[in-house]
Amino acid sequence: MANMMENVKKAQQLVQVEAAKVQEELSKAEFDGYSSDETIRVVMSGNQEPRSVDITEAAMEANSAEELSQLVTEAMKDAHAKSVQGMKERMSTLASSLGLGGQNNPLGLGQ
Repeated sequence: MANMMENVKKAQQLVQVEAAKVQEELSKAEFDGYSSDETIRVVMSGNQEPRSVDITEAAMEANSAEELSQLVTEAMKDAHAKSVQGMKERMSTLASSLGLGGQNNPLGLGQ
């Protein structure tokens, strides 16, 4: 029984170490999101932290403040969706590598 508890503790430590590595990777990863007309770009990290917003001169010349706001929101949503997808894929890979993925995924990791 003691051996089993020791194995469980080692497994927990492995999960914590690997999860920390994944979090570090995600914090460094960047995902670009664009407005529907591609005149605005938002960059977001893999853990959904906004990094930057780029607005072209064309966007500022052709749109009112309200329209610009709408385009920025579109780009933010696009970047966020890509960032979330990247996080899910990375967490799914981690879960699979730890034997927690697939149909026998009791923790729902990466879903």
